Amino acid sequence: MTLTLARTDAGIVVSDGDVDLLRYVLAPESPQRESPKPYLDPIRTRAGHVVSLLRPWDHVWHTGLAWSLPVVGDENFWGGPTYLRGEGYVQLLNDGTQRHRQVTAADAQDGVVTFAHELEWITQDGRRLFTEHRTLTARVVDDTTWALTFETVMTNVTDATIEIGSPTTRGRENAGYGGLFWRGPRSFTDGRLVTAEGIGTGADVRGQRHEWMGFEGRHDVIDATSLVVMVDAADNPHHPPQWFARSEEFAAINPAPFFSEEVHVAAGEHVAFRYGVGIADAGAEDAARIAGELRNLLDVR
Repeated sequence: MTLTLARTDAGIVVSDGDVDLLRYVLAPESPQRESPKPYLDPIRTRAGHVVSLLRPWDHVWHTGLAWSLPVVGDENFWGGPTYLRGEGYVQLLNDGTQRHRQVTAADAQDGVVTFAHELEWITQDGRRLFTEHRTLTARVVDDTTWALTFETVMTNVTDATIEIGSPTTRGRENAGYGGLFWRGPRSFTDGRLVTAEGIGTGADVRGQRHEWMGFEGRHDVIDATSLVVMVDAADNPHHPPQWFARSEEFAAINPAPFFSEEVHVAAGEHVAFRYGVGIADAGAEDAARIAGELRNLLDVR
């Protein structure tokens, strides 16, 4: 099946026949408190089942699948309140914006869709911290699975080093979220998390280091199971990453390179990350196979 790419006023849509696999929103009309940022939602399997959630009431700044960073120096590009050591979460005037600047590639060739654009990271008080070049690539893997690769290169355009971290690096235990973050549907709550070492819950695996992780969830209304698998590229900082993962309360997985150790980006320097994401009409037993397919895609540059 050949994937197609359609440009819309809001961003792009990638389709597999009559199924829209993803919508990528470039410039959302989000409140500033939610740190406006590009996001993918809805995301669907090849069978058309939705595996993402936008603006859930408990964390309205969760937006499907997004590159989200809660600790960028003293700025917040995640949304909502900021964790302060000794004070807990405090709502500050520091929720920044990832601002889309221009599209640099948008094509569909040989069944593969590629979309790239440039962004700038602007603080709430108007300072530019980073420029970014981001590339998304989608392709069909097999009858049940399609894959997304996500690549970002962020360049520090200030005259000082910027520290990227997490609530854990600022003092909150086992809350190292930040990076490429996926939030699943409500029905996926209490689903199964899968690693190379076995199956567990978010409480079991949160903070552990793994090259890949999957989430198996069940849908309401329809009798179906879907699987989301994420793989960290071997050349990413702090590989293999610690993972922020939840199945209790809500469904989420996030390879978190800043979980317990900051990444420092010097003035004028850049930092790069690459990820593979598999979306499948499948179950936990297929996670390792899909992770292998994604690893092969990341190895081909």
